[in-house]
Amino acid sequence: MDKSLPLHSCHVQKLSLIIHRTHTSLHSIAISFLLYYRASFFFQDTIWTTPKLLFPWLFISSSELVISFIWLLGQAYRWRPVTRSVFPERLPGDEKLPSLDVFIVTVDPEKEPTLAVMNTVLSAMAMDYPAEKLHVYLSDDGCSYLTLKGLREAWAFAKWWIPFCTSYKIGNRCPEAYFFGGEDLDSDLICNDEFKIERERLKERYEIFKYRVKEYARIGEKKASNHTRDHPAIIEVMRDSSNDTMHVRIPLLVYVSREKRPSYPHHFKAGALNVLQRVSGMLSNSPYILVLDCDMYCNDPTAARRAMCFHLDPKISNSLAFVQFPQRFRNISKNDIYDSQLRSVFSVQWQGVDGQSGPILSGTGFFMKRLSLCGKDIIKEDPTNLRQAFGPSNEFVKTLLQGENYKPNMMTTGGDKTTLLLEEMKLLASCSYEIGTKWGQEVGFLYGSIVEDYLTGFTLHCKGWTSVYCDPPRPQFLGCGTTTLNDYFIQNMRWSSGLVEVGISKYCPLMYGLFHMSIFQSMCYAELAFSPLSFLSSWCFATIPQLCLLNGIHVYPEVSSRFFTIISFLFLSVLSKHLYEVLTTGGSLKTWINEQRIWMMKSIISHLYGCAYVLLKRIGISEARFFTTNKVEDDGQENLYQKGIFDFQTSTTFLAPMAAIIVLNMVSFLVGIARAIFIGDLNKMFAQVFISFYILVINYPIVQGMVTRNDKGRIQSSVTALSTLFCVVFLALIYVISLY
Repeated sequence: MDKSLPLHSCHVQKLSLIIHRTHTSLHSIAISFLLYYRASFFFQDTIWTTPKLLFPWLFISSSELVISFIWLLGQAYRWRPVTRSVFPERLPGDEKLPSLDVFIVTVDPEKEPTLAVMNTVLSAMAMDYPAEKLHVYLSDDGCSYLTLKGLREAWAFAKWWIPFCTSYKIGNRCPEAYFFGGEDLDSDLICNDEFKIERERLKERYEIFKYRVKEYARIGEKKASNHTRDHPAIIEVMRDSSNDTMHVRIPLLVYVSREKRPSYPHHFKAGALNVLQRVSGMLSNSPYILVLDCDMYCNDPTAARRAMCFHLDPKISNSLAFVQFPQRFRNISKNDIYDSQLRSVFSVQWQGVDGQSGPILSGTGFFMKRLSLCGKDIIKEDPTNLRQAFGPSNEFVKTLLQGENYKPNMMTTGGDKTTLLLEEMKLLASCSYEIGTKWGQEVGFLYGSIVEDYLTGFTLHCKGWTSVYCDPPRPQFLGCGTTTLNDYFIQNMRWSSGLVEVGISKYCPLMYGLFHMSIFQSMCYAELAFSPLSFLSSWCFATIPQLCLLNGIHVYPEVSSRFFTIISFLFLSVLSKHLYEVLTTGGSLKTWINEQRIWMMKSIISHLYGCAYVLLKRIGISEARFFTTNKVEDDGQENLYQKGIFDFQTSTTFLAPMAAIIVLNMVSFLVGIARAIFIGDLNKMFAQVFISFYILVINYPIVQGMVTRNDKGRIQSSVTALSTLFCVVFLALIYVISLY
């Protein structure tokens, strides 16, 4: 390692910076003119004596204020975008690399197939990192017989898989992706007869491994566990006991199922990660932690070395809390109708916030410094204070005080000491251990929201820690994205509720954050926290102009008015900027249309129900729930997704509001055209007619699902009829009210 050469570099995207800042300035000026137009209307005497005019204008004006506020917050992402490069070949030798713990969390084997989870485990164990410094922990929050059996099989297969990957420097170390993914990274080995024989032999072993795991799944259906929320802690340690110097070392593998009791809160994923943090402290106590979702396998074995290019840089390492890699997905179609790739987040926003103090913690694919979760000054603390904060385990307190110098007995001894240490770990994994401590409040992953990653990252940044975003050309981790509308709505509803929950808590980014971080960093966090409130604007824009059109009330400037130019500029400005970002990040015109459509759907449905859930929870009607995203691929639904056809097999609760809005816009568009022909007021009503037209065109798949489709994934006729009936009754009621 040449210390004169940097381990990484950072480049400011100057062209994007100029374009973003110019657009922000021009768009802000146009918004100020729009606000002037709205405000001047309320100074007219007639408006306050005419409720028919007052309320629609109040709704529209409020909606424009909300959406403009959220837009303004979002510009902080685009203020200083950067990209980073790393040079892992400049790292020190393996003997000088720090040890690494890998945390993988799974909950439900029915929604998270065990075979996929085991592939993630194997890919993590086979990373290009010293085996003696790599330790993999699997948290089974469902306490599943199938998961434990599958992990034992994975451990047995790893003894063949890891030596093969190490010997031939395999590029993709997820067995399923390697054997059946179709990616050819071994072209230079194709003429090696020994390699071909070994590969075929290993493929046969993998087929046996798959068969056994699936057989356990079949048996497990008959032995389904009913105690997923009421069971003791179970910990099983699998380690390589070979002393042969010629033997390829196998990383430590640990199964952890924490204790759960109905009367104790378990705090979802954050609680599972905190248990892993404590248990791993007793076994390996590595200074760095990689957190992965159970379906997010390591697609590049050099990922850990790339992260260490940042963590081992003496210029930034003291304040660096985590290195975040983007979430990429293996099952995304070319026509990504549900925006499952999260293009805007990982290709635009995270690069922008990386130009501030670093990206927001994103749930998976991040390398966390263990010390950041415990506190910088932990070594200076009195042991008594540490026990009050971290719990009564004296052995765990030793791990905190000694840090990397702590040598767990489990690694070197057996017998009674091993039994005692296992009992100590079960104590650390018990459901009552955290009572009276600061776990989830000030240390570890925080419990205040179901989006534990967002809240934990926010508090770390508030404490002065930084983060970096690393996005190499080859995806470092690949997962399973949502490929059905139902899963998309549920996933975004969960995120929305968690984000809003933080936004209205004591950790509000615009209040708590402004005193602890830069204004731009605070704005980035605030944009995420308050973006679900866009449902207010979306619902107003999708209904109020249409209802006013039906009643002959105009809420936008006439075409001949100079303010119509402002409205048009704002509309085109937003669309053209979005199109620019899509095209410059590898998307297409179709991607742009898909993202426009799914944003409307998400705002109308997921954001609405997410915010409603938070409200119900606040008033004590609803309890906190964690909805696991389904990772099981249904062939029929997958086929529709790959063809770019919407699958409307979801709850009527989700479909009915969308269908009702489409019916309303159909009616208002037809009435608008009729008014233009017979009354001739298109000049006055053009904007409202155009809004209905635009909503119908962008959401044509919904119209198609209601009217022309007859396949299994269509919108059921009963939903269409119910939505139409609701619109008829609602419009009749509005008409009666307007008579008075």
